[in-house]
Amino acid sequence: MKNYARIILLLVVVSFANFANAISSDPSGVTEKLENEFNAAEHAIHHALDAHEIHVADGFVIPLPIILWTDNGLVTFMSSEFGHGEHTAPVERNGMSFVMSHEKVYQLNAGEHHVKFDGEHHPINATKITMDFSITKNVVAIFLVAGLLLFVFVRSAKKYKGGKPVAPSGIAKWTEPGVIFVQDIAKENIEGDKYKKFTPYLLTLFFFIFFGNLLGLIPFISNPNMTGSISITLLLATITFVIQMMNSKKTYWLHILDPLGNSLPWYGKLPLYLILVPIEIAGIFIKPTALLIRLFANITAGHIIVVSLISIIFVNESLAWAGLAVPMTLFISVLELLVAFLQAYMFTMLAAMYIGSAVESAHH
Repeated sequence: MKNYARIILLLVVVSFANFANAISSDPSGVTEKLENEFNAAEHAIHHALDAHEIHVADGFVIPLPIILWTDNGLVTFMSSEFGHGEHTAPVERNGMSFVMSHEKVYQLNAGEHHVKFDGEHHPINATKITMDFSITKNVVAIFLVAGLLLFVFVRSAKKYKGGKPVAPSGIAKWTEPGVIFVQDIAKENIEGDKYKKFTPYLLTLFFFIFFGNLLGLIPFISNPNMTGSISITLLLATITFVIQMMNSKKTYWLHILDPLGNSLPWYGKLPLYLILVPIEIAGIFIKPTALLIRLFANITAGHIIVVSLISIIFVNESLAWAGLAVPMTLFISVLELLVAFLQAYMFTMLAAMYIGSAVESAHH
């Protein structure tokens, strides 16, 4: 019971911290006077997007490096040089001027010294930098997750040195059930002993997503939305797709190009194949697309819902609504813990299914 009480207390603390972080994450939009119109939708979306700084609290912002490759070579500086807010004086480097708008870095056109914006606050006299290697909040989250994975599993592996069976202890008590769980997913979806070849990748996939999802629930590092970034989920889905294609067998392609097999003569299959084969070929690309969209949409939705609930207070211009917003935020925070595990499980299971279908040796 003590452990459950600690978990509940932790969730309450995280919920209130999310509350405070959601309020302070966009001072230009939330902490301004209530008589100014508050755009809840814009604030919620802004909170879920990537950023060039880590906003811990009002007055405590950690700037991140801006790294650009331009026609004049490499340009580096800290994001704090843009000042607070997006519409500040340009940063001068190597005879070029740079501005930031909507977390995108632009280079002012030649001869321009002041940025001009259109109605949506996009620069009209500047060009977006295409070779932008800046360290953003999500990149920091990737490094943190990689560091955590190395720390946790190197520590766990030390418990099994020597090859002798031992009872798990310490951190291994938490990691061993997870490893066995993912291994069982691989066994169920990939035939025979072939699962052993792909289990290391599936383990990496599961724990990378799971740790990334949990990291996104920590308000003290500004709730990084790493696994809710379309670029990250696209990369994970692409790697899975490449592994599937590189290991695909003859029977996989026969199922795509000749799904009816010997059940009908060729003249009976031909009119059906005019419809079936294009659908099967499209399915090759639809599956990884659905994989990346599912993870991206579910994780981003959780972040937006939390901020939207907090925004109820400002939309109604009354702190009395906090009595409703905070308990609902607590409920969503608990639900997001489940979603963090569920989305890691779903992505890993579907990846195992797709790989399993590509390496099967015969029709079932």
